[in-house]
Amino acid sequence: MLTTIIVCLLAGLGAGLGTGFAGMSAAAVITPMLVTFLDIPAYEAVGVALASDVLASAVSAYTYGKNKNLDIRNGIIMMGAVLVFTMVGSYVAKLVPNRTMGSFSVFMTFLLGIKFIVKPVMTTKETMNSVSGKKRVIQSLVCGSMIGFICGFIGAGGGMMMLLILTSVLGYELKTAVGTSVFIMAFTAFTGAAAHMVIGGMPDMTVLVLCVVFTLIWARIAAKFANKASPEVLNRVTGVVLAVLGLSIMAVNIFIK
Repeated sequence: MLTTIIVCLLAGLGAGLGTGFAGMSAAAVITPMLVTFLDIPAYEAVGVALASDVLASAVSAYTYGKNKNLDIRNGIIMMGAVLVFTMVGSYVAKLVPNRTMGSFSVFMTFLLGIKFIVKPVMTTKETMNSVSGKKRVIQSLVCGSMIGFICGFIGAGGGMMMLLILTSVLGYELKTAVGTSVFIMAFTAFTGAAAHMVIGGMPDMTVLVLCVVFTLIWARIAAKFANKASPEVLNRVTGVVLAVLGLSIMAVNIFIK
């Protein structure tokens, strides 16, 4: 029991900070942690991660929205596509081996961390708003479909790929990208969690409750801090944390498993 609490505490800490600071999905941290240290099946771990995302993302979205760092209009368009393809991704995930899902999630965490360190996102709101409305709608629909599938497949609906696409493809300013990401993630995570539990059954309730609570607490703290920090600071800190986390979990998989 003590091991379970410690693992969930560390997973919630990493997931909460990632969500609040950079709109990362809890699956980037919780899934590999539960799979590696508690031997929980990857599909079940993703369900726990998605459930942990719901409240943490909602609280973070409220904080970013209050600071005017949230694009609700285009976020809703993207969310529609995301919700549909989340269901598709969740079904496909059931057919994939545990090892494949866990390894992909960890590797993407590391790569995105390096990306933020080497090439930080410094787009301004003025540049972001210069894109035509029609082009933004089309981009939101296409990218939303991709993100939704990833959400259901590895639980990263508002996380790794969403942040990467919002900043690199759609040209969002960092804080607005994070705010929009957690806004969408609150809904996609709920859909993905429900789909996982219907298809694969209920996860361990103790692990679920602990991860949800710890993730919520740290996401709230991180979101408040992130809205006061400069984009450069957010990029560097997030990059270092993700890179170190990804390397650590990959090392555990190699040397302990």
